[in-house]
Amino acid sequence: MAHPPPPPAEPLKAQADVPEAPKSATGYDTVPPPALLDFMVKHWRPASGKLPKPIAHHEAFAKRRRALSALFPGETLLIPTGEEKVRSNDTVYRFRPGSDFYYLTGNLEPDCVLLLQPVLGGGHRAVLYVEPNPGHADATFFTDRLKGELWVGPRLGLPGSVARYAVDEVRPLADLKAALGTLQGTAPRPFRAVRGTSRSLDAGLVEQPPRDQDFAAALAEMRLYKDAQEVRELSAAIASTKRGFEDVIFSLKGAHTERTVEGVFNLRARVEGNDVGYGTIAAAGPHACVLHWMRNDGPLHKGELLLLDAGVEGKSLYTADVTRTLPISGKFSREQREVYALVHAAQAAAFAAVRPGNDFLEPNRRAMKVLAEGLEALGILEDAGLALADEHQFYKRYSLHNVSHMLGLDVHDCAQARMEVYKYGTLKPGMVLTVEPGLYFQEDDLTVPTKYRGIGVRIEDDVLVTAHGMRNLTRDFPSEAGAVEAWMAKVWKSKRRDAV
Repeated sequence: MAHPPPPPAEPLKAQADVPEAPKSATGYDTVPPPALLDFMVKHWRPASGKLPKPIAHHEAFAKRRRALSALFPGETLLIPTGEEKVRSNDTVYRFRPGSDFYYLTGNLEPDCVLLLQPVLGGGHRAVLYVEPNPGHADATFFTDRLKGELWVGPRLGLPGSVARYAVDEVRPLADLKAALGTLQGTAPRPFRAVRGTSRSLDAGLVEQPPRDQDFAAALAEMRLYKDAQEVRELSAAIASTKRGFEDVIFSLKGAHTERTVEGVFNLRARVEGNDVGYGTIAAAGPHACVLHWMRNDGPLHKGELLLLDAGVEGKSLYTADVTRTLPISGKFSREQREVYALVHAAQAAAFAAVRPGNDFLEPNRRAMKVLAEGLEALGILEDAGLALADEHQFYKRYSLHNVSHMLGLDVHDCAQARMEVYKYGTLKPGMVLTVEPGLYFQEDDLTVPTKYRGIGVRIEDDVLVTAHGMRNLTRDFPSEAGAVEAWMAKVWKSKRRDAV
């Protein structure tokens, strides 16, 4: 039977009859009629006009800006924080500021740009570009789903940002385009910019790789040395991290999967800090042999090990980075203890090499020597000396990574520093680094005795280089095998009054 044709579609209204949609509107948003727009901007309590207090330690941020200014006299310096990134087509990932921008301002808001503008007579003027807060006088406070106050919360705006961040001047973000045009106009001025953080800033600037790379390196090398306040922030993040580890230990009595481990630790990170400093590695059994196992979807089995590599990122954005390898049942087996003891001895050797004047790689060399000799004693390597030779490095089959990286605002801090200053440089007071040897015996590795296969062990601590040696900032975390067992037993017996 033939069906009648469908009725013709109703003609679209003329464009003039359709209210203009907000720029951030999606295809399924309803366009507000003029009457609603008029209604929404009326009858709101006036803003108090009270300005916020300056952020804590604002003098330290200003001091860092002055130090950066002295390195690049007469040049305009641009440091963006970056933009929010869309997730699932309708929301954004939780924003985390660009580390260089935060280091110089203390500002946590997205979309901002710090411009250090050279002034006559030397030095720079700190100008912060931010999104204004129009209050309720502009309908965007409820129509703009990306920046509107009813959608994402209020912003400080211009006067609030001047007061909060103690900079010389704050300008609307929309004015930045003109400023960039002046820098690159008919009479261009020398400038440098942090690249790769803000898509919009990068798009508005000509590329100048050598100058910008030198700028990124200078910022990274400034951040190599932590002042007393930064060390306190790291110590606070480490204290939270220890509580997170104890939360996990307490949960192991009833936990069945790595997902529980991740969730329990991450709860502590969100309650006491900004977030986790990096993706939590909750690697049980043979998953511990995968260095960056972050799927965290495997089972927990009694008799196996849990390698937990996790760190709380504090509200100041400084992060801890700690690894402990825990026997899920509370007791190491004989083979697990043998491997664990070897890694622990390697870490002790590395600790002894963390001293000012030693080169950055010396702790790694000391640890690898202990590991190679231990692997020979276990019957895995035939000749430790041969395995350690630069042309062989056979030990890396079982220990893929070096033992240290810098730590601070980023878990792998100061990555843009020059190799001759970082990797091939010398240790100096104020540096904070990890010390994390590990051994990983894959399940299918025929060079490893069957009894050791599937065992992965890493022990990681965070240390501060001092004038005469080092201070272990994570010394409150038990690390020797017997101490770890005692720690777990103590947590299981406790009432966990400080549990989140």
